[in-house]
Amino acid sequence: MLTLKNLTVKAGDKTILKNLNFHFEKGKVYVIMGPNGSGKSTLIRAIIGDRSLSIQGKILFASKNISHLPPEKVAALGIYASFQNPPAIDGVTIYQFFFSFFGAKYDILETKDKIDRIANALAIKQELLDRPMNVKFSGGEKKKLEVLQALLINPKLIIFDEIDSGVDAESLKLIFTNLKKFQTKDKTFIFITHYEKIFDYLQPDVILTIKNGVITR
Repeated sequence: MLTLKNLTVKAGDKTILKNLNFHFEKGKVYVIMGPNGSGKSTLIRAIIGDRSLSIQGKILFASKNISHLPPEKVAALGIYASFQNPPAIDGVTIYQFFFSFFGAKYDILETKDKIDRIANALAIKQELLDRPMNVKFSGGEKKKLEVLQALLINPKLIIFDEIDSGVDAESLKLIFTNLKKFQTKDKTFIFITHYEKIFDYLQPDVILTIKNGVITR
């Protein structure tokens, strides 16, 4: 699904990731752990095409070199990455935001029904969907919306950056229950986390530890 090949990433003059080599396989679940500043979030930014970073080496998605593609082209290939701190978009309701994924060719009532079904499974209140995106939302509400977004888009590679941070136990249980239903042999999940509590809800195939910009274990 995804290959890092001699990947070195710099932010300005600072080297964040150093010569990473790893294969993320189809159908598997990965957890990446490590202390603050170890390079976990920088790795996500490199994968999704953050142009403020300098990249050496290669990032291959389904054998296609995406190392220097802009974010919109990376996303169009089938990669979804959640925000650690999702931005607020005042003046745009959640329904309006999600309808924009599908465009005019989709039936709006059918799409709304799909949104409502997933929201209900995640215990997202109906009134929340009519409010501006992430405006005055709790941390847990924002993270649930990131999951709702991923389930609607239906990507091949799904990356969650600290989906378990600031979320109560009941909400985490709902999130991971629904993600397990979504898991198939053709999808790959990568979860970035600081916390071992994630393993109460998730049994990954592989755990990677990153420290000082290198994979240590």
